[in-house]
Parts: sequence; C-alpha cells; structure tokens
Amino acid sequence: MEVVIAPEQELAALAADAIESLLRRRPRTVLGLATGSSPLKVYDELARRHAEEGLSFAEARGFMLDEYVGLAADHPERYRNVIATEIAERVDWPADQVRGPDGLASDLPAACAAYEESIRAAGGVDLQLLGIGTDGHIAFNEPGSSLASRTRIKTLTRQTQVDNARFFDGDVERVPTHCLTQGLGTIMEARHLVLLATGKHKAEAVHQLVEGPVSALWPATVMQLHPHATVLVDEAAASRLQLADYYRQTYASKPDWQGL
Repeated sequence: MEVVIAPEQELAALAADAIESLLRRRPRTVLGLATGSSPLKVYDELARRHAEEGLSFAEARGFMLDEYVGLAADHPERYRNVIATEIAERVDWPADQVRGPDGLASDLPAACAAYEESIRAAGGVDLQLLGIGTDGHIAFNEPGSSLASRTRIKTLTRQTQVDNARFFDGDVERVPTHCLTQGLGTIMEARHLVLLATGKHKAEAVHQLVEGPVSALWPATVMQLHPHATVLVDEAAASRLQLADYYRQTYASKPDWQGL
C-alpha cells in the first residue's frame, strides 16, 4: 500500500493523472466511480482536462460503487444522477457506458447478481476510486461487512445516515435506510484501488486503514491485502499516522517515471 500525503488539489491531480494515463493508453478503460465529497476535485480536474486538453471518455466504461434503494429516478441524490452531474455529463461519456446497481429493481438480489455479471463481462475494473467513511466503510460496506462480500443490499448505520444528511438538507430522516453496494470482495478485484481522504474527521479511519489490523470492524482495512492500493490523504487526514514521516520520505524518493 502506497500512502501519499499532500495538499488536496495535488491529491486530485495525482488521481486524475492515473486515470488519464489509463485512458491515453487504452481508451476502453473500465473505471470504478465513487460518490461523496472525496472524489469531487478529481472529477473537476478530469473535466478540465477534457475541455482544455482533449481527454476523452468516449470509449471508456464506468461502474458505480453503490446506489440508494428506493430514491425516485429523478431524485438529485440518486447516485446515478450524481455521477451524471459530477463527471459523465461534463465530458464525452455516453450515458449507456456508465452503469450502477439498480436501486429501483423489483428483485434486488437479482439486480445485484446482474450487476456483478456486468462488471465481469466488461473485463473487470482497471482503476477504482474510493472514499472512506468516518467509521471505516468503503462503498456502503459498513462495519461488520464480510471481507469476501459481493454486491448486495445493506442497511446503513445511523452514523452513515448522519454523515450523509448534508446531501439531504441536513435532515437525517430523509436519508434512505437501505442501499445496494459492491462488496469488499468485488472491490478487491479491481486492478488498482485509489482512495482519497481529507480532513481531520477522517484521521482515525485513515489510521486504521493503513496501520491497523485487517478487520471487519474497519472494512477499508481489507485494502492492505491488495497488490496495488494507493491512499491519498492531506495533512489533517494523516494526523494519526504513526509512520507519516516514512510515508513522506518514501514518496519523495519515488522515481518520477513510476506514477501511482
């Protein structure tokens, strides 16, 4: 696991560099898309590179991490709509090449199985963007999630609902109770995991992710078992890391050609 500690805008540029490198080499790259606050500056940077430098998503495919259950198709916080607003409609990405779990399906387990199959049929995810919750969840894999889990329905913890209430005018009661989410086992099959975290409120989760034991109590710790995982954090989010100076030294010594 590589840990990079840098200002937020630099972290966004590093993540965008990794995505751009894939798209330039292989236009049919498969990208894993996260929602929430963490990837917003990455999407802004990718949109800028599309507008100013011709970066194209026309042949790429995208798969979302998760989706709320039961939100109306036109609800602005439905993740399919969020991804469209934040990145897909800002670049040349055809709508039918960006997919998410169907939170309005009449048969949710079947929809989850179909989503897993669609990822496999696309050849798997090349680079998966991730954020992390204050309780250590990635996607909507809440504490206690199986480290081998697949796409499924989950019940959100009260803490996650409180954290996400900012997207629902601060009203926690409007945050859905259930979601569909890629499982930890599904996420771990992506070829490169890139997690972004900023702010002191993420410091304990980042500490557990990087330096704690692998445990279902902190689901993101499963990333320690991945052969190509990158953790991008600002100084505040890194404030609990015991080996922060070593991570800085390692990154400063990295060959320029290596990238993430």
